[in-house]
Amino acid sequence: MKFTPLLSALLLGSFSLSSTAATFTVEKTSPGGAIVKIDGQFFTEHVVDQANKPYLWPIIGPGGQTMTRAYPMKEIEGEQHDHPHHRGLCFGHENIGGYDTWAEASTFGESKNPKYAERVKHLGAIKHRELKDIKEGETASFTTVSDYVDPTGKKTLEEVRRHTFKVVGDTRIIDVDIDLIATEGDTLIGDKKDSGISIRVPTEMAVEKAKNTPGSGKIINSEGQTDADAWAKRATWCDYHGIVDGKHVGVAMLNHPSSFRHPTPWHVRTYGLFTANAFGLQSLDPKSETGEFTLKKGEKITLRHRFIFHLGDEKAAKIAEAFADYAKEP
Repeated sequence: MKFTPLLSALLLGSFSLSSTAATFTVEKTSPGGAIVKIDGQFFTEHVVDQANKPYLWPIIGPGGQTMTRAYPMKEIEGEQHDHPHHRGLCFGHENIGGYDTWAEASTFGESKNPKYAERVKHLGAIKHRELKDIKEGETASFTTVSDYVDPTGKKTLEEVRRHTFKVVGDTRIIDVDIDLIATEGDTLIGDKKDSGISIRVPTEMAVEKAKNTPGSGKIINSEGQTDADAWAKRATWCDYHGIVDGKHVGVAMLNHPSSFRHPTPWHVRTYGLFTANAFGLQSLDPKSETGEFTLKKGEKITLRHRFIFHLGDEKAAKIAEAFADYAKEP
């Protein structure tokens, strides 16, 4: 990813915007990514060539704050430098067809690590193939088609991912709908803790890092469970909020009723990982049935999630009401 003067300014916090109605544009980037802008100002970029999976990064919230950790795309002093595979907003799974798109080679440290060779042997990739159906205006959207491949490049699965971008009141919204399609044959999808759709929140907002900042660093779900107690619990939505650059902001993730295995369990961590994981049922809860299953050739599953970037906490942003509206959408 190239760091333009505009993007560098954004990452340093030099940014201003209005929360009024906006016009979206989508600019294609080589080799198949896209930059989404609101009234000519950067909102996010779809990056396809910097890792073994595509991701959105950075994402600028309604208050002008960057709502995604910069690492490993950019190193900023004071940020957490753990889990280099936690890239912006992304999807990955530790075992689809025997291969891992959650982790990266750097996840396992130096090659002298005794587990390195075995883990790297099973690393796969979500290889971007096509960007299509671009729409601009009061909302923006585009669709990507990707192939899940093994280390030799052999295709194991196909993915169609639809991104939709909106501004509603004082919130910014990204809908991500993912179809996983067994185009190559029956495909085993494992029960793994490390799988699902994720966003890595800013270090300032992580619960563990914000203990000494009043009002900062809180996780809460639709069932009222908070912080570490929200981990592995099923809920229709979950919210992560705190203080970033002196302003109270947050991100909520909503799980649509039509999404695979709704309501999803949440692999949400107090150190800043925020994941909806519909796959790791037993991995998250040993008392649960296994989440492992075989996706038959020609079949698909659909994951539907809405990310709401908001000001204040989940009550100020009316996340419960927002989920009720989202649930009514076909």
